[in-house]
Amino acid sequence: MNIFIMRHGEAELQSDSDMTRKLSQLGALETEVMARWLSKKQQPLDAILVSPYVRTQQTAALMNERLGATLALQTLSLLTPDGSATDCHDYLDGTLNLERWKNILIVSHMPLVSYLTAELSIEKSTPVFATAAIAHIDYDLEQMTGHYHGLHTPDDFC
Repeated sequence: MNIFIMRHGEAELQSDSDMTRKLSQLGALETEVMARWLSKKQQPLDAILVSPYVRTQQTAALMNERLGATLALQTLSLLTPDGSATDCHDYLDGTLNLERWKNILIVSHMPLVSYLTAELSIEKSTPVFATAAIAHIDYDLEQMTGHYHGLHTPDDFC
């Protein structure tokens, strides 16, 4: 199966709290660029798992819309910036054994996206994600690990 791990698009700097920061115009454009890239892979998503923060919810909704999907976003409190990659891995393994998804998108934050990439891959790579960047992991459910196939950023496609 394919796990795509995405950092949210660029967010506005000012807000009442970190949790309520919204996507900036640039963040929305970055997200659209990455949706075009993901749609070219012709691997329709079975699920989108997303942090409860506003900017990740907006990023996930844009990805869903631009990919022509009609998926309900699955909001997980595990996916916040200070979330545990190990706890996320455990949750994913349990859920993936029940759901049998083929392609999922996880939308979260730095540093969790970097740690989660390492946690889920044999290579243990911890890439530094630019905003809206997506890591691709070819995940083996039986082995409960996968191969990291690189980090793709909006700058790669502009």
